[in-house]
Formats: sequence, structure tokens, C-alpha cells
Amino acid sequence: MRTTASSGSSNSPALSASPASTAAPASAAAPVSPASPAPSQRGRPAVDWRIRFGALALIWGCSFLFIKLGTDGFPPLYVSFGRMFFGAAVLVTMLAVKRERLPRAARTWAHLAVAAFLLNALPFTLFAYAELRIPSTLAGICNATTPLWGMLLSLVALSEDRPTRRRFAGLAIGFAGVLTVLGAWQGFSGQDAAGTLMALAASASYAVGWIYVRRTLADTGDSNLSKSGAQLLLGTAQLAVVAPVFAPVPTSFPAVPLLAVFALGALGTGLAFLVQYGLVAEVGPTTATMITYLVPVVATIAGVAFLGEALSWNTPVGALIVLAGAALTQSRTQSKSRSTSRSTSKEHGKA
Repeated sequence: MRTTASSGSSNSPALSASPASTAAPASAAAPVSPASPAPSQRGRPAVDWRIRFGALALIWGCSFLFIKLGTDGFPPLYVSFGRMFFGAAVLVTMLAVKRERLPRAARTWAHLAVAAFLLNALPFTLFAYAELRIPSTLAGICNATTPLWGMLLSLVALSEDRPTRRRFAGLAIGFAGVLTVLGAWQGFSGQDAAGTLMALAASASYAVGWIYVRRTLADTGDSNLSKSGAQLLLGTAQLAVVAPVFAPVPTSFPAVPLLAVFALGALGTGLAFLVQYGLVAEVGPTTATMITYLVPVVATIAGVAFLGEALSWNTPVGALIVLAGAALTQSRTQSKSRSTSRSTSKEHGKA
């Protein structure tokens, strides 16, 4: 189901974040911008946050369905390009409506170019190629392993984020869940190894990207919307250069695949960020991050209901184990997020 402040989701634009991100590891959850007003100072949203929460889980969960439909008509690289193009169009339009500017510092743009590759161009493309070989349900479950990769990487990349015994246990449980999904006791029979590895590599890329964003783009002075818009523009440019080199340019545009790519970009990458950003500002990053655990559930239901994908007992059972492990690995992070959110609210209240 993953802005520069979100955690890693397959649908998040620039987050990272989490998902320290706006969406957890889809993502992780994105921190509220220092300039964002506290919930008490904002007008009451027209739509209740629970409805928006459910809509976001639905959109991100269906992203794997849209990817599968998109690859029925276009090469994977063009599915990713279309996704980035339509997502960028939504965010750039919102920037114009809000009269915000894109980042100005060359250094920020350089870091955003790396973030665009790690959080968008590479994982989006890997998931698209993976779904040529594996069911969308399996891709959605692999996406939920991002927090597990994040914890592994934190051991060497984030010295201040020391893992606890509980989080180590979560990593072990999550790994056991992956083996359950893949049917390890059967010798992984029936699973496409290359497709599964591509989906897992995409999830790992989100984790690497969020760590990079956390280290380089946390305090640029630009809004999350501004950085996310720039990030998607850069990712679109990257794929515009690469796609024609490695894949034939589409000469026909079948309706269903085209609509799927449009929905994947405009809804799952563009609009979803705006909804998630509002949720983080209203209910805090910890609650917003919980969307991560609904995404594979929605992806599984969508794959079975609309694509007729087979579902053996080990897939949902393994997915639940993966999510339990991911929740444990995020326990300390969520505690920190809750504390940071309270502190931020108090500061805004004083202001």
C-alpha cells in the first residue's frame, strides 16, 4: 500500500518516512512539520479522520491491484513512470493552489534526487516487475516487511536508534512470517523466487530511503508538500530517461491498464500523500502509521476478489505473523513519536 517525511510504503511519494515519516512503512509515520498548526488550531475537517483513514488504507491496499492491471497493458517501467507523472501532477497542482514554492537550495535538490530513486523510481519499478511473476497479494505482504528491513539497517546506520530485545524479537517473528508466507517447509515450491526477491528488495529500498531522508532532509526549512512535489518531479525525470532505453515506448493505450496507472499515480501516490499529511497533523504520526498494518489485508482481499488469485492458508497466517513482528520492531519508534507529538502540540499551544 507507500513525502519526504514518511516511512516507506509502496505508495508514499516522498515520505518517510514512515512510512520518521508520514506514513509508516508502507511505510513509518511522518513527523508533523514544525510549521503545521496544532489540531486544536485548525478548522474541523469536513470528513471525519476515521473515514479518511479507511479510505487511505483502501487506496494503498488497492495499489497492488492497480500495478497488476497496469502491467497487463504497459511495460513495468512505464507503469512506474505513469505513476510518478500523475502523482507529481497532483502535488504540483496543490503547491500552486497553496502558493507554495519548490525547494530552492541545490543541496536539497541533490538529496531529493537520491530520495526519489530510493523511495520511488527503484521500488515502484521493482514492484511492477515483481507482479509480472507473483500475485499482487504476495507483493502486498512483501511490502509490509519494510519495518523489518528498517530495523536491520538501523543496527549500522542509526546509532541513536538502538534496538531493544522486544524489537529483536519482532525481527525474528517477522522473518518467521515471511518463511510461512513462502511455504519454507515445502522448499518454497510454487513461489517464483525472482519475483519474490524483487518485491522484498523494493521494501528494503524504502527502508534505505527513509534512513537517507532522515539523515539529509529533516531540517531543510521546506514543507513536506514542497519536498514531496520536488521528489516526484525528480523521480518522473529519472524514469523518463531510463524507460525508453530499457523498454519499448507504448504505441497503444488500452483503457483498463491506463485507468489503473492513473489511479495508481493520482490516487495512490498523489492524493494519498495529501490525505496522510492531514491525518498526521490531526491525529498524530502514531495513529496514522497504523495504516501500514491494513494495507496487506486490503491487498489480499483485492487480489482474491478482483483478480481471482489463489489463497492458501499459509498466506494470510504468514501475513499476520509478519505484521505482528513489524509492530514489535516499531514499538520503541512509536513511543518516541507519541512523545514528540505531545511535545510539538504543547509548543504550538504556547504559540
